[in-house]
Amino acid sequence: MIQFDILTIFPEIFDSYFKTSLINKAQKKGLIKINVHNLREWASDERRTVDDKPYGGGLGMVFKIEPIHRAIQDIKNKSIKPNKRKIVLFTPRGKTYNQKKASSFSNLQQIILICGRYEGVDERVAKKISDIELSVGEYDLMGGEVPAMIVVESISRLIPGVLGKAEFLKERKQGSGFIEYPQYTRPEIFNPKKGVKWKVPKVLLSGDHQKIAEWRKKKMKNIKE
Repeated sequence: MIQFDILTIFPEIFDSYFKTSLINKAQKKGLIKINVHNLREWASDERRTVDDKPYGGGLGMVFKIEPIHRAIQDIKNKSIKPNKRKIVLFTPRGKTYNQKKASSFSNLQQIILICGRYEGVDERVAKKISDIELSVGEYDLMGGEVPAMIVVESISRLIPGVLGKAEFLKERKQGSGFIEYPQYTRPEIFNPKKGVKWKVPKVLLSGDHQKIAEWRKKKMKNIKE
């Protein structure tokens, strides 16, 4: 089982997402465990303050290091070896998350995900607390909650028993992790309007597995180019 611990100031964002579909079933089966933590629980003042103005001036507010440090110390599963745990900080400046990282992370036992907000997080969190800074793309978001959902789902689908047949797992862990060729299903011919026919490629109807494999390989190459 892999344990995800998400640190956020908006825990309610995750309520519906993790309580539906295969992610919910995986939790009920005990294949994954998802804990969503409210960072404000580790604030030291009555107002539960987790942010402050940045030194040197600037727009907006920045997450403080103290509540994050206290939270991480409490959240860490002490029985898990450090090499089986990753502490992730989401930031647009981080390394781009991809299938290779998802596959690597699926071998861990605990992943702690720090979701920033506002104008960022005290840099000491990145340098002294997190193991890796991650980005889900070259764009900015309002916070790390959506990236956290992406990471949890992309890793969960690589856990045996979570998604589909076991023999498909090897394919998911290699390459891009997704089917890289076009797929079709019934009807063979679709008529969106009179005189218009959208057809399934004939090779897929031929029953010739070698020709189908060659067609798929060619289409994969075209997509990558």
